[in-house]
Amino acid sequence: YWEKIIISEAVSEENQRWVGFTVAGAAARKAESPLEFVFDLLLQENMQVEAIYFIMSEKNLLEILSKPYVMIGSDSACRTHYGPLSKGKPHPRAFGTFPRVLDRFVKSEGVLTLEDAVYKMTGAPAQKLGLKDRGRIREGFKADIVVFDPRKITDTATYQNPASYPEGMECVIVNGAITAENGSHTGIGKGRVLAKGD
Repeated sequence: YWEKIIISEAVSEENQRWVGFTVAGAAARKAESPLEFVFDLLLQENMQVEAIYFIMSEKNLLEILSKPYVMIGSDSACRTHYGPLSKGKPHPRAFGTFPRVLDRFVKSEGVLTLEDAVYKMTGAPAQKLGLKDRGRIREGFKADIVVFDPRKITDTATYQNPASYPEGMECVIVNGAITAENGSHTGIGKGRVLAKGD
């Protein structure tokens, strides 16, 4: 199983060299047993190590996604390809969750319709969280809009290169301001933290 655990982030500069390695690969380079390597790394990093585990069942995921009450989101922390949020090698879901769903589970697999997928990413979560004026395109609502080409949308993030923006995204509008266009951030930051009931 050690071959299936990828070290995605460490705090100290010394242990950055292991980011992107499997536990088995890193342990072999250090000529240690995987268990010894893990314990040493956790102690050195005060338990602040992030890792990626390959434990999900694709079959289960497809069945779960098709349920009408299931929503789509990412449990990834906020990431970018520059500055302090660019540290480590996070799971590709940080950059690729939503385009992957649209490309794979809508376009390729046909598990969801485009409309259902978009609703599971927008309106359903906003409704569940009690966000009064978000999640739909409607008069009086905040203009949070993503413009994409459904024929071209695809995730490009990989385990070795996770900080990779998707293809097919044309424009991202947050609170009525264009924050990303043609693959580049505009420098405008109009987002804010939302609380339940906002």
